[in-house]
Amino acid sequence: MGYFAHIIFGKNKMKLDRKEILKALETITIAGEGKNMVESGAVANVITFGDEVVVDLVLNSPAMHIKKRAEDDIKKTIHELVSPEAKIKVNIKVEVADKPEIKGKAIPGIKNIIAVASGKGGVGKSTTTANLAVSLARMGFYVGVLDADIYGPSMPIMFDVEEEKPISIEVDGKSKMKPIESYEVKLLSIGFFTSPSQAVIWRGPMAAKALNQMIFDADWGELDFMLIDLPPGTGDIHLSIMQSLPITGAVVVSTPQAVALADAKKGVAMFLSEAINVPVLGIIENMAYFTPEELPNNKYYIFGQEGAKNLAADLNVPFLGEVPIVQSIREAGDYGRPAAMQEGSVIESVFQEITRNVVQQTVNRNESLPATEAIKITTMAGCSSVKK
Repeated sequence: MGYFAHIIFGKNKMKLDRKEILKALETITIAGEGKNMVESGAVANVITFGDEVVVDLVLNSPAMHIKKRAEDDIKKTIHELVSPEAKIKVNIKVEVADKPEIKGKAIPGIKNIIAVASGKGGVGKSTTTANLAVSLARMGFYVGVLDADIYGPSMPIMFDVEEEKPISIEVDGKSKMKPIESYEVKLLSIGFFTSPSQAVIWRGPMAAKALNQMIFDADWGELDFMLIDLPPGTGDIHLSIMQSLPITGAVVVSTPQAVALADAKKGVAMFLSEAINVPVLGIIENMAYFTPEELPNNKYYIFGQEGAKNLAADLNVPFLGEVPIVQSIREAGDYGRPAAMQEGSVIESVFQEITRNVVQQTVNRNESLPATEAIKITTMAGCSSVKK
């Protein structure tokens, strides 16, 4: 967008010189631009009529304070450097990009970045992220997890690395954090830098800075997938992530009940909003039904049936699968060994199927939408459970 400022200097016997006015305008820098208003192309035109002058100005911000400051700076500068008697009028036009998007820069070596989100807390987002990560690793992919849930980091517990601390290594002459590795998954979390009993009481900017350090000051190496465990809801941390990284797609986790679905709908809407514009790879329904260990074929729909599946259909986004309530999932998370690693179990099969769907939706996204530097995978190769 731009400002269109028309500056007119009132009639007088004196005659203003257009070149002198342009030279004076070269001393003014527009807020947020970095260049003077002539060099940046903001000054579209300057016309003089005796002691009157018209300046057409184009700026990139619709903010009223920037418009006012530009107008005041022009008048003050011309009065001081050209003529104190000049009569000035400023007409301002603002031009905004047709579709502003919040996009970040790619991390070399990371092919796909998937954000795992939920509309509200307590729906099993972090548990789902951990199991997706180990399932991808068992399929032969190189995987990393960034625990972006600043205020409630749980990945160190779920991967049994609560006592670990990342070390500093030198990469190409720069000091980098080395992610912790567990079950062939690389991991960084704010939980590694705080004690288990310490509450993280940070304002948004400080939390965003910590996230940026874990993203860009770490030696992630080559990754097929980076999974980002986002905080619940829609807020400042989510925007910081979108501004920092080009997200390939988002996965939204919900439970079947109406309250959770209402918030999941908002989560989907956030990613699909015009400003963020991140493809939603699909919705996962967690705690879909209860299956007793001794009766694996029985299903009890405690929180309602197929709520997230119906939501996915309503929103026209893929449904990636459902995860039952099984005691071993909770126990596995508490003991630091994700349940998807239980060979031959129902849970292993459930997460294998969901993970295949996530990979397939990533493939579909990469084939149907413009690729970014972070998007490389274009086949389903490797989607079988294998040991590296």
